[in-house]
Amino acid sequence: MTTLAITGGRVLLPDATITRADVLIDQDAGEILQIGPDLDGDETLDGSDALVTPGFVNGHCHVAMSLLRGYADDKPLENWLREDIWPAEAQLTDEDIRAGAELGVLEMIKSGTTAFADMYFEVPEIAAAVEEAGVRARLGHGIVTVAKDEEEAREDAETSLEIAREYDGAADGRISAAFMPHSLTTVGEEYLAEYVPRAREAGIPIHYHANETSEEVTPIVEERGVRPLAYAAEKGMLDSQDFVAHGVHVDESEIQLLAEAGTGVIHCPASNMKLASGMAPVQRMLEAGVTVGLGTDGAASNNDLSMLDEARDAAMLGKLAAEDASAVPAESVVELVTRGSADALGLESGRLEQGAPADLAVIDLDAPHLTPRYDLVSHLAYAAAASDVRHTVCDGRVLMRDREVLTLEEASVLSRAREAAADLRTRLED
Repeated sequence: MTTLAITGGRVLLPDATITRADVLIDQDAGEILQIGPDLDGDETLDGSDALVTPGFVNGHCHVAMSLLRGYADDKPLENWLREDIWPAEAQLTDEDIRAGAELGVLEMIKSGTTAFADMYFEVPEIAAAVEEAGVRARLGHGIVTVAKDEEEAREDAETSLEIAREYDGAADGRISAAFMPHSLTTVGEEYLAEYVPRAREAGIPIHYHANETSEEVTPIVEERGVRPLAYAAEKGMLDSQDFVAHGVHVDESEIQLLAEAGTGVIHCPASNMKLASGMAPVQRMLEAGVTVGLGTDGAASNNDLSMLDEARDAAMLGKLAAEDASAVPAESVVELVTRGSADALGLESGRLEQGAPADLAVIDLDAPHLTPRYDLVSHLAYAAAASDVRHTVCDGRVLMRDREVLTLEEASVLSRAREAAADLRTRLED
């Protein structure tokens, strides 16, 4: 057994208390052996003047869209997608997606994120980036059937099932999978009726966008006479292993459906604000017992993949939505960015305790914006930045030490991403 000790720091425990302690990790098993004083390991990471936290979990993103960061801004969702993003994505090559995925994963490692859920296409390229980088991910091929003929639509749905079967358990178990219809309005009812039961038979979780904008809610209500999540329930798409993205425009009946089903909701506050999609009722969902996590969405609508930024946004927007300064408090938002997202994705990570997966981040506290240190949970929710992350560990493996990423060659990743973006722009302008 090879061990890693993170020494001299403070540790954020599952009950949101903080204690001075070392963390000892079994690197072979990828799990936490012990949390306590004076622990020695075969390898050591310096945790002095730092807070050791669970690795952050990005519950919903489109990681390869890092290549489209800043390409199109300041438009509502529907126009942004149809006028800019979908035409650009139609031009993406496999090499582009690999470059964008590596760029996004690099950014996440540097900001303390150790796991993420991703919906996109050319999933093998994203899986390759995940395997190389050493992070965890729940991956899936996003299905869109609108504007496609029956053959194309069925091929899309079949691909999503095949990808889920093939990649679940890949990368020594760090990759899991899901069946991923894009949304309730972009996938035809006949395909949901056929393919959701097949996913269920295979024991595959389902992830999709739901109630992101009012424009997604209205057509379903008008055409079917039910709210979107009631429609999803009719189609067998609300289960305890499932999770939806956004959940901005949910009413009380839908919140109750989510709570009763155990279906997770991934709140994406930055993207929702930027696209003016609305304010999700996060505090009401939490009070109802809904499992809520946080996600960045894609870097094209955020425009970064920092979960620390997302935590601050979630806290601030949650208070505004509830018109209550006590809503979505610091302790809650820190749980959302760790255990909440992990639970929604069906991962065992998101907590620091004996036997838990050794996925963690070490936050350097020696900075003006983290001084004084009255309340480190408050600092984590409201003041810490991606650049404060000193070390990142996933599955017991050190992915970043003293701000140096060890599993990806940063300069090469950045160079390839710049070249791919320049080539893409040239193709789009021709």
